[in-house]
Amino acid sequence: MSISFGSIELSNGTDALGNNLRLAEGPMELSWHHCGLTSEFLGEFYALSHAGGGNDYNEARHSIGYLVNELIENAVKFRSPGDIYVDSSLEDGRFEIKVTNVIETETADRFMALLAELTSRDPGELLIERIEANAEDATSAGSGLGLLTLMSDYGARLGWRFREKSEDGRIGLETFASLDLA
Repeated sequence: MSISFGSIELSNGTDALGNNLRLAEGPMELSWHHCGLTSEFLGEFYALSHAGGGNDYNEARHSIGYLVNELIENAVKFRSPGDIYVDSSLEDGRFEIKVTNVIETETADRFMALLAELTSRDPGELLIERIEANAEDATSAGSGLGLLTLMSDYGARLGWRFREKSEDGRIGLETFASLDLA
């Protein structure tokens, strides 16, 4: 059994330019540093393939980098110990990514409540509401501003699938995103 929110369909085919990464839990703690390096690498990797230079290249690199960074930061921030898998592809101007990690049951419950709201309302309106609420209360956590910015300002289609609990009580989480670069 699984629970899904948003768009969890990826359509890039087997001929798409692809990249699969594993951010391994190990001696080097997964940290914000890994998020930035990974997002910069993938932004550059796909932007070079998408456009030869100029504004298209810069826009693609920035958009992909921002999307990847936001998703990996969330995976690092809210994960339960373990590896994070990043599967991405580019085909016909459509960038797609799936980030897979595990989270604790409590975290999954809080995140599902947030996603129920984020996916049921207009992202632009909700983004403005959240910005205003955060300005009034700087300690507000779990606002979803990054995800809302991706949906509202970048036109990203996002989705999440929560998998059944494992034997150790953790939940598998897959985060999906697609972004049209054309």
